[in-house]
Amino acid sequence: MSDVITLTGLTARGRHGVYEFEREQGQDFVVDVVLALDLAPAATSDDVADTVHYGELADRLVEIIEGDPVNLIETLAGRLADACLADPRVGTATVTVHKPQAPIAHAFTDVAVTLTRGRPA
Repeated sequence: MSDVITLTGLTARGRHGVYEFEREQGQDFVVDVVLALDLAPAATSDDVADTVHYGELADRLVEIIEGDPVNLIETLAGRLADACLADPRVGTATVTVHKPQAPIAHAFTDVAVTLTRGRPA
């Protein structure tokens, strides 16, 4: 599928991480999502009901980020991808979770995990 919806830089505070201080203090997580789906129906109808409502999707993703903590951002990315795929029109979802305040003892700009999930064949 060549049509995509991209949501970049969605930021929310979560309490994910292996260390107790990450759970206690929390930190910002930044999420990028790319959804592959057929946008022809929406392009023809000009009706938001014929596409993924990215505002509603953003609300759901923030709920997950702010919700139950997990140890790994890989797990968080999986939960976010599942939420994207809850809409049956989405063929694949690519989710990147950035953890810019990760507890790394060296100067760095970002650490991120990207995964792509699709519908089972």
